[in-house]
Amino acid sequence: QVQLVESGGGLVQAGGSLRLSCAASGRTFSPYDMGWFRQAPGKEREFVAAISWNAGSTWYADSVKGQFTISRDNVKNMVYLQMNSLKPEDTAVYYCAAKTLFGPIQRSTTYDYWGQGTQVTVSS
Repeated sequence: QVQLVESGGGLVQAGGSLRLSCAASGRTFSPYDMGWFRQAPGKEREFVAAISWNAGSTWYADSVKGQFTISRDNVKNMVYLQMNSLKPEDTAVYYCAAKTLFGPIQRSTTYDYWGQGTQVTVSS
């Protein structure tokens, strides 16, 4: 089992920045690709970004390319999401997840371990 805890969310004005953190504990998470997803009120959970187990590859949703940056530190068991130039449409609960199953990196069903989420609210 891998336990994931997100932090760093909050209220920010449009154009501002936030850095989300995801702390992993329990079983080592270094073999897993890691992802960030988000869910806005009334909408389905959507893929935001992912990073391979060794940080050699990253993937981003088109909507956040050039705006968000995912990174990880396998020594500290941490995953990060740097979010810049935030917009009101980025408002959502953001979830960290560990990918354990075969399948597309963007598909939430290939992730078996999830955090509880952290709220990000961007005011206009």
